[in-house]
Amino acid sequence: MPPAYPETTAELVTRETVEETVAVLQPGRTLRPRAAKTPKTVPSVTKSEQGHDSESDLTPLEEEEEYRLKTPKLRHETVLRNNKKAVRKRNTKEACPGSYEDLPVLKSKRQSKETGPKKRKAPQLEDDAESFDEQPLKKKRKHAPKTEPVYVIPEVERKETSFRGRLGYACLNTVLRNRKPADEAIFCSRTCRIDTIKKNGIEWVKDLGRRNVEDMLKIIEWNNENNIHFMRLSSEMFPFASHELYGYSLEYCAPTLAKVGALANKYGHRLTVHPGQFTQLGSPRDSVVKASIRELEYHAQMLNLMGIGPDGVMIIHGGGVYGDKEAALSRIRKTVEEDLPKDVRDRLVLENDELCYNAADLLPICEELDIPLVFDYHHDVLNPSPGLSPSEIIARTNVIFARRGIKPKQHLSEPREGAVTVMERRAHADRCQRLPEALPDDMDLMIEAKDKEQAVLHLYRIYNLQPVIYGACDVKFIFCHFMEVS
Repeated sequence: MPPAYPETTAELVTRETVEETVAVLQPGRTLRPRAAKTPKTVPSVTKSEQGHDSESDLTPLEEEEEYRLKTPKLRHETVLRNNKKAVRKRNTKEACPGSYEDLPVLKSKRQSKETGPKKRKAPQLEDDAESFDEQPLKKKRKHAPKTEPVYVIPEVERKETSFRGRLGYACLNTVLRNRKPADEAIFCSRTCRIDTIKKNGIEWVKDLGRRNVEDMLKIIEWNNENNIHFMRLSSEMFPFASHELYGYSLEYCAPTLAKVGALANKYGHRLTVHPGQFTQLGSPRDSVVKASIRELEYHAQMLNLMGIGPDGVMIIHGGGVYGDKEAALSRIRKTVEEDLPKDVRDRLVLENDELCYNAADLLPICEELDIPLVFDYHHDVLNPSPGLSPSEIIARTNVIFARRGIKPKQHLSEPREGAVTVMERRAHADRCQRLPEALPDDMDLMIEAKDKEQAVLHLYRIYNLQPVIYGACDVKFIFCHFMEVS
C-alpha cells in the first residue's frame, strides 16, 4: 500500500517546474495535465473490529514497510548495483580463465531482506548418518621421526686423583627433563601456586607429588645405568606440604615412597635433601621458626617413608645474623635442643655459607650439639675461616660424622668464568674443572653445578673415575651421545 500521507509541498513544486521546462524546450508538444493525487488513508480498525474477516492484519507501520519494499528502487541505485556485478564478474574471469559458464554462480554479499526472523538450518537427522560416514576423512600429515643428534665430544685434560668416593648432583636430571615431546619429560619438581590449589583442590596438588615420586624411580634407574650413586632430592617433591594452611601428610603416597627407597637401597644409592634458604632456625620471629620446623618435619617424613637410613641427611645453612650473630647462634641452639622432634634432629646437619656463617662460626655449635658440618669448598673461598684450613675443618667435622655413624659429605662448586665481585662469584658455574686438594679419599661429594649430571660425568672423564656413556658438548641442554666408553 502507498504511505498514508499526501505528497509534500517540495514534491509538488518540483513537478510543476519540470512541466514548465519541457514546454519551453519543446514548444510543439502539448502536455496533458496530470490528475492530482488524492491521499490514501488507512482506515483505523479498532480491537473489536479485528478478526479473520478483515482484509489485512498488518498495522499501519507494517503496511508502510511492505509498500516501501515493493516500490522499485531509483535508477541510480540499480546502475550502481549492476556496475558492481560487472566488476565482480570481470575480476572472476581474470582470476579463473576459461569457460565462465562452468563456474558456480556467485552469491551477492547483500542478502535479501526479510521481515521475519532468520531461519536456522535444521540439524542433521540420523538418516543422514550413512552419507556423513561416507565422506572421506582428512588424512593427518605424517612427520618424519626425529632422531637424537650425535656429536663428537671433545677431549678433556686428564688428571690424577686418589679419590674413590661418590659424586652426586642435585634435584634435576637434564637429559630426562628435556625429553621431547614434553609430555615424556621425567622430573620430580612439579609444583604450583596457592591460587591453583584454591582452584583445583588439594587432591590435585597431591597428584603432582605422586607423579614426582613415580618419576624418581626412573631417575634412579638412569643414575644406576650411568654409574651415579648419589643424588639430592628436590624440596618441591610435594608442593606446599609444609604450608600452615594448605599443608598435608605424605601418608597417602607411602607405598610409592617405599618403592623409591627400596630401589635406592638396592643399588646402594645415597639420597639426601637440602631445605631452602627460608629455613631459618635462628630467626627472631616465632612464625618463621615454626614454618622452618614444619619444613624440616616434611623432609624427615619423606625420608622416613622411603626407608632411608642415617646417611639421608637434611642440610641447612645457619641463616641470617639479624644484626647480632651471637644472639642468632643462641636461638639456633635453643631451637635445636628444645623444639625439634627427634627424627628431625637425627637427620639435621649444618653447612657453612658464603655470606653469614663460615665454618669457624658453626663448628662450636656443631660439636656442642653433636650435629655434623657439611663443608662447602666454594663457600669457604668466599667466606673463609680465619686460622682454620680446609683440612683442619674436615678433620674436626669428620669426628662428628663418625660418632653419629653417618657417611661424611661435602659440597663442591666453582664460580662462573669472568666473575669478579663476591655477588658474581656466588653463582655456580656450569661445571667443575678440578677436585679440591684437601678432598679425602673416601667422601661423598655433591657437585653443585648448572649442568647437573653432566657435570658429574665431566669429572668422571677428567679423573677416569667411572665409565661414561652419556656426555654433553660444553653447552646447556644440548646433549651428546657417543658409543665408545671413555
